[in-house]
Amino acid sequence: MPSTKHLFILLLVYLLFSCDSNQSTTTENISKEKTSTPTTMTPKPSIPAPKLDLTEANRLAKLPLTCMETEYPNKLGQVLSGAEDLKAPSILHPAFYGCFDWHSAVHGHWSLVRLLKEFPNLENAEAIKQKLAARISKENILQEVDYFKQPQNKSYERTYGWAWLLKLAEELHTWDTPFARELENNLQPLTNLIVDNYLEFLPKLYYPIRIGTHTNTGFGLTFAYDYAATVGHNALKDLITNRAKDFFLKDENGPLEWEPGGYDFLSPCLEEIDIMRRVLPKEEFADWLQKFLPQLSQSDFKLEPGIVSDRTDGHLVHLDGVNFSRAWCLYGIAQTLPEYAHLETVAHQHIHHSLPEIVDGHYEGGHWLASFAIYALGSQPS
Repeated sequence: MPSTKHLFILLLVYLLFSCDSNQSTTTENISKEKTSTPTTMTPKPSIPAPKLDLTEANRLAKLPLTCMETEYPNKLGQVLSGAEDLKAPSILHPAFYGCFDWHSAVHGHWSLVRLLKEFPNLENAEAIKQKLAARISKENILQEVDYFKQPQNKSYERTYGWAWLLKLAEELHTWDTPFARELENNLQPLTNLIVDNYLEFLPKLYYPIRIGTHTNTGFGLTFAYDYAATVGHNALKDLITNRAKDFFLKDENGPLEWEPGGYDFLSPCLEEIDIMRRVLPKEEFADWLQKFLPQLSQSDFKLEPGIVSDRTDGHLVHLDGVNFSRAWCLYGIAQTLPEYAHLETVAHQHIHHSLPEIVDGHYEGGHWLASFAIYALGSQPS
């Protein structure tokens, strides 16, 4: 049996260990209390940022590369003035006839230019350049111009296709290679026509179009503004600035809770924000945003990604698009106003929700979603 002395020593060790344990527990509880206390510091994103690396670029490039050669199925969206207008898509639109419709063909070409520019070692880079050169030739572009000049086609692709054409022109303009200069020069007659169309149309648009599909005014203004700012076209830039203020400056309490609509691939509220952050000074934009969507300033702001129930349905798959377009708008806010950095997490969530799904073999989404994904991935704040 242990002696009294040994028992005393064991009891003393036990008491010391118990005190140390209680102190650790108390310290741990205090630490937890401090962590759970609300703070004004901007929380760090809890979802990893999606990456556009060479592997992802090669994966996404396959979509436009395939569909630019796919003439059918095709949605021409044309107005017929007579039987002579019934021609194959490749004859009517020798530059942009694949990818199901004209605007998707245009932004498919933009996707390939963007990826080549960012990743010179892209798979099949030389083959892609040859295809781009063959499509965006002087002859083909002049034929596209002739199509737009026909009286019944005055509003063709207004303004969604117009916006993507200018985004393609901007991408070529900022790619400093002889190849890009050649394509930019070939495209210039159509670029000039689209700019003229904007200059003629915008003064006549009395009300903005607030929907989540092609004719959304905010989106149509945003890409055109970027082009004008990049190439120094002050007349177009000033017109867009003034019209955006006319349309949206007085807006308050945007109905974000109504979104998304069943076929939306754009967010009416966020697209409006995307143009206003461009045309307003930073402080004025911050004040306007607080009135328009005050909930965005909350550090715990949440927004559920759009749910696609059937990716074989060409309209329902639009909701993958809304996830990408929401992301690029949210990234833009965070980049303009650092105090909104928490929105990056929401944007990450939207991209992660749809990015794995778009290379699924379904042409309904495959003919266009790569462009949305590439633009969203490239919009992350640096």
